[in-house]
Amino acid sequence: MPNRIPKLTRRAVEAIKPNGADTLYWDGELTGFGLRVRKSGRKNYVLQTRVCGKLCWFTIGQHGRITADEARAAALEILAQAKKGIDPRDADAKREAEPVMADLGRRFLEEYVPVHCKPSTQGKPSTQGEYRRSVELFIDPAIGEMRIAGVERKDIAKLHFDLRDKPYQANRTLGVLSKMFSLAEIWGLRPDGSNPCRHVKRYKESKRERFLSAEETERLGEVLAEAESEMPSAVAAFRLLLLTGCRLSEIQFLCWEYVRDDCIELPDAKTGGRVVPLGPEARAVLAALPREEDNPWVIRGRLPGTHLTDLQRPWRRIRARAGLEDVRIHDLRHSYASRALALGESLTMIGKLLGHTQVQTTARYAHLARDSIQSAAARITGSIGGNLAPDR
Repeated sequence: MPNRIPKLTRRAVEAIKPNGADTLYWDGELTGFGLRVRKSGRKNYVLQTRVCGKLCWFTIGQHGRITADEARAAALEILAQAKKGIDPRDADAKREAEPVMADLGRRFLEEYVPVHCKPSTQGKPSTQGEYRRSVELFIDPAIGEMRIAGVERKDIAKLHFDLRDKPYQANRTLGVLSKMFSLAEIWGLRPDGSNPCRHVKRYKESKRERFLSAEETERLGEVLAEAESEMPSAVAAFRLLLLTGCRLSEIQFLCWEYVRDDCIELPDAKTGGRVVPLGPEARAVLAALPREEDNPWVIRGRLPGTHLTDLQRPWRRIRARAGLEDVRIHDLRHSYASRALALGESLTMIGKLLGHTQVQTTARYAHLARDSIQSAAARITGSIGGNLAPDR
């Protein structure tokens, strides 16, 4: 006699104990629906039915991972397809063949990124590197195994939420995902207009702005002078960063062939080629640096023919001695812009000096310009007011 249970329910299934051999228990209500109990105690829901006259077996799932009710619903769905002459296993095989997000990420990095994004040059960080980092460290581990067509907005929202303690990274990853899904539509992997990143609200990023005051700049200058014999290349780099407003990579990877009498001609800066004008003080820093034969780098490393690979460590020592613990290397660039505004330079001019291609980028300094404008207004109104109400 076959083992038959009036109805396979959670309680009934959990009451069945292994008997030392693989055993099948059939459901008394749904024909073909059963439970296979292995001698190990593992329990799987199964279904036996005919598809196009052929007797077929289906393993629905393991008890514990799915409930008895979920297994029954899955069995009913299989039976409905079988009545139509459809073998659900063919549909499963088709789904298995569908590309997953890891495949999309790989294609994105191999086909799109090398053509459209700035590559890494001479060890400098690049857009390509940032995109690869987002895909490999944040996207693949979270949703890499999901079918491209099956990713929904809730999945993207969860990924974004899980990175909430790193707002900048969360937003950059969301941007990379949005581009990937736009390409998925172009490549025919998702329907048009189905980008699940739409309407996922980005986190607010607090733009950190730290500028050196005149007194702090003097303090830094004293410490740099004291440290010059100890770390000459690093000290020269920090002076050039403050005197030119350049980005860290533009000075760290500066070659002598780019240096002219009154400027630096950068062929491949972040926003493309640009010219950095040099004031007398910056020219003096460069003139004092020794040139090594067969070493193209301005900021020399310890070994012959190399550049200095780490400026963060010496900077931490310098800023600690100067009492500027909260000042980052990038804040030297901000300080250059701040001083330019204090001297009355326009935002347009500062954008050109810093190599900005978008006016919005320079606009972050607009609040500093208001201080200069207020001072100018006070001087003007003071002068006019003196004419209106002369001393009696």
